[in-house]
Amino acid sequence: MASVPYGSAAPTGAAPLTQGHKRVIFASSLGTVFEWYDFYLYGSLAAIIAKQFFTALSPTSGFIFALLAFAAGFAVRPFGALVFGRLGDMIGRKYTFLVTIVIMGLSTFLVGILPSYASIGIAAPVILITLRLLQGLALGGEYGGAATYVAEHAPQGKRGLYTSFIQTTATLGLFLSLLVILGCRTWLGSEAFEAWGWRVPFLLSFVLLGISVWIRLQLNESPLFQQMKAEGKGSKAPITESFFSSNGKIALLALLGATAGQAVVWYAGQFYALFFLTQTLKIDATTANLLMAGALAFATPFFIVFGWLSDKIGRKPIIMAGCLIAALTYFPIFKALTHYGNPALAAASTTAPVTVVADPSQCAFQFVPGELKSHVTFRSSCDIVKGYLAGKNIPYVNEAAPAGSVASVKVGSQVIPSFDGAGLTPDQFKEQNTTFTKSLGAAVSAAGYPDKADPAQINRFMVFVLLSILVIYVTMVYGPIAAWLVELFPTRIRYTSMSLPYHIGNGWFGGFLPTTAFALVAATGNIYQGLWYPIVVALFTFVVGSLFLRETKDVDISK
Repeated sequence: MASVPYGSAAPTGAAPLTQGHKRVIFASSLGTVFEWYDFYLYGSLAAIIAKQFFTALSPTSGFIFALLAFAAGFAVRPFGALVFGRLGDMIGRKYTFLVTIVIMGLSTFLVGILPSYASIGIAAPVILITLRLLQGLALGGEYGGAATYVAEHAPQGKRGLYTSFIQTTATLGLFLSLLVILGCRTWLGSEAFEAWGWRVPFLLSFVLLGISVWIRLQLNESPLFQQMKAEGKGSKAPITESFFSSNGKIALLALLGATAGQAVVWYAGQFYALFFLTQTLKIDATTANLLMAGALAFATPFFIVFGWLSDKIGRKPIIMAGCLIAALTYFPIFKALTHYGNPALAAASTTAPVTVVADPSQCAFQFVPGELKSHVTFRSSCDIVKGYLAGKNIPYVNEAAPAGSVASVKVGSQVIPSFDGAGLTPDQFKEQNTTFTKSLGAAVSAAGYPDKADPAQINRFMVFVLLSILVIYVTMVYGPIAAWLVELFPTRIRYTSMSLPYHIGNGWFGGFLPTTAFALVAATGNIYQGLWYPIVVALFTFVVGSLFLRETKDVDISK
């Protein structure tokens, strides 16, 4: 019986992959898990890293800048996609794997030994951001290669299933990072972990680097790539062919009609949800991480389920449905997280809502300000009010006051006037600010606004259920997308063509989601305002993808 070339149009029900090919897929996936682990350690530890490397700023401003450093890694992912995608299409998938994992592993290890701001000053955050940029470049070359490599080994009719194993690696990497962090925190204690123990997970990446390099040295080159090279059909200019020809339109549609929406659903359902628990609802980090880890463990098999289902009914309907359902349900789900995660905050917001009454022209965009420090110059009466409320993560609404009037804040029916700090000496400002914050602090405390979530009042089961739903949305949009992207582009430029739209979508639309969302919250005082960003992007992707992208599950990818 004649054999069927990998990726060719074999009949549905073709023989499954051999044990040797399954080992190849397992090895590829495991190495990718370790690479995602390296990348997401930073995000999982953003709050602690802010205290180590951004201490020149107020606490909440430092957290925002830590998120920006996190986002820097995402910003350069498209450039990594171009560099390593071109190499992957010209010299092979396997060699690109080795380069990306070495860059990622070494960069992560160096974060673990990097001195803090207190030790070397401004050089610390500069070096930190540089290492994040290197991580982003490496990851930009990783995903397209892994997805292409696995898809080019899979038989017709099973690409969705087999590439879905690669799709689990990002969530498994996040899950592994959370487990390692929780283990270190429990073993060392919270105080020691925040002082120096946070470095241990980064240092462990050196061990994972050794394992990953050994695994990838065992891999063989993709059979489709070998065949293409043997026939002399490889591309001499993958970037030009990918984006400056008719193929460029497909790449643009893949970005706007697939990966942009997939990305915001991914990051809203995992990272933003975790930050929402810890930063907005003020649930302690251990509890939040355990709940998220539980949701990830429960929902991860659905990557495989939706990958398998996409082989039956198509990639497009599953991904489009995920974008639409997520966009329609984010507001009720996040409001339910508040209700079950911090009931006191939810109750106080309902019974004694906080309203800032101020002249809008006197209110600066403070970008999530923290405690007032000597170097912070926000001294208008509006900024003083909002600075306090944002520093305490107390939600509020805005009400316009007459021009030139001094701002005040309503807590339920109680009104607390602010003061104009302009022109005051430092001592005068300190004295009036102390009196004001004491009065406002007493008012919000009396209204029931908590300093942090009460562990006894957290409904852990319902929070787990809600987080699991958010992660299942992630599996819907992410499980089938590797197969969809692979099938949209020809073999000679596949690595480059799929990598750029994927990494612009996930690196820019997704990677900047936490920062953008928190900035929207800071601008309005509404803790749910940040959800508009993923909702709008997901709906836009739903429209573009539904109208302009084709279904690909039955295409022949050997050409």
